[in-house]
Amino acid sequence: MNKMNNKEKFTDKEWEELASILSGEKVDDSNMVRTFSEDDFQKTGDKWKEIKDMSSDKNIDVEKAWQNVSSKIRQYEKGSEEARIITFRHTLLRIAAVALVLVSVGTGAFYLVNRSAFSKQVAFATGNDQKNLLIELSDGSKIYLNRNSELSYRKDFGKNSRNVTLSGEAFFDIAADASKPFIIDAGGAMVRVIGTSFNVITSNAESAVEVFVKTGKVVVTGSGNTRSIELDPGYVGKIDEEKADIALNDDPNYLSWNTGLLVYNGQTLDVVFKDLKRVYNMDIVTEDKSILENRWTSPIDNQTQETIIRLICVSFNLGYTQDGNLYRLEKK
Repeated sequence: MNKMNNKEKFTDKEWEELASILSGEKVDDSNMVRTFSEDDFQKTGDKWKEIKDMSSDKNIDVEKAWQNVSSKIRQYEKGSEEARIITFRHTLLRIAAVALVLVSVGTGAFYLVNRSAFSKQVAFATGNDQKNLLIELSDGSKIYLNRNSELSYRKDFGKNSRNVTLSGEAFFDIAADASKPFIIDAGGAMVRVIGTSFNVITSNAESAVEVFVKTGKVVVTGSGNTRSIELDPGYVGKIDEEKADIALNDDPNYLSWNTGLLVYNGQTLDVVFKDLKRVYNMDIVTEDKSILENRWTSPIDNQTQETIIRLICVSFNLGYTQDGNLYRLEKK
């Protein structure tokens, strides 16, 4: 059977180069595409071109685009070792095809998780330097993602149910709909609400799911439905495999990562520095532990890192050196 001898003709590196050529990232200055096309009975190149020709001002049918690229491939994914090799060789093409569609759509943080979820799920993610990514859902709910967090949900969200999956931290402002409770899969627990605003951390310092309720009422159920807690406004609930705790929140800066406002009334600098790491992604360190005993009373309200560190240094006669987001303090 000589239809699939492409897999013998190209090395992994050549497949990567071929994907770059087909996606337009690299100019074809060789016979690679011609060689590939001669035995490309799947017409992958034609399907690729069809995706590339899509304009960003058109209503792109992502499902159709993917089906065009992969329908032939899937016919050969049933059972044989040769099929498994073929599938592996086309991994780079699949990834690049997905990238092409996303570039055409013109999204930013939006991406599609994997092939099986290509037509069913959408997801958003934030990096280390990005926070407060606003996601507005079709039901009117708003979600703000903190740094290094991910949120995903089905493409048909809101039609029959309101379910999302969260990894990391997010603040939720949920539109009320008694017929469709809003349910968050937080990994170690399920969070269920009707209409409320609250914060969710999927894994805190104690490896527990942590929920703070600002308004409304929230029910948090541990994995395996072994235990559940009901939270009223102002309370923080923590739940893991072994226990569930509820306590009144005594941290005025709990939601500062979202608001940008930090307020203090004589807290020591070691507390302030921990908050600045969480809210402003500032790593402030010092070898002189006595510096950490100084007390801070001024609010910090959406100021730049440079302004914040200068205010601290002026207040306590300190100097600093900077390396990116890392600040080292010492006495003058």
